[in-house]
Amino acid sequence: MSRFRVRFTREAEADLLQLFDFLRARDFNAAERAEAAIAKAIELLEVFPFSCRKALGGAGSPFLRELIIPFGDSGYVALFEIEDARTVTLLDVRYQREDDYH
Repeated sequence: MSRFRVRFTREAEADLLQLFDFLRARDFNAAERAEAAIAKAIELLEVFPFSCRKALGGAGSPFLRELIIPFGDSGYVALFEIEDARTVTLLDVRYQREDDYH
């Protein structure tokens, strides 16, 4: 079974840092659990990126997808694109309860 390399855009890295900083300021243990949950979910992209749901909007590309990451009462959504047979690019990570989450 081939494995995909998961790479992060600068925007996705900034999103993750912002999410962790926000949570760390309120509950350090929850931030550590969130970080572990997101890291574990991203491992799925290394093996099964096509198992994630297609993202709405965009150009309707079957390669633009969303990874749902359960955490607590809601969770996170990671937008990613399957670039080629070896590479998945994480584009954006959002908390599901953010005002601009659709």
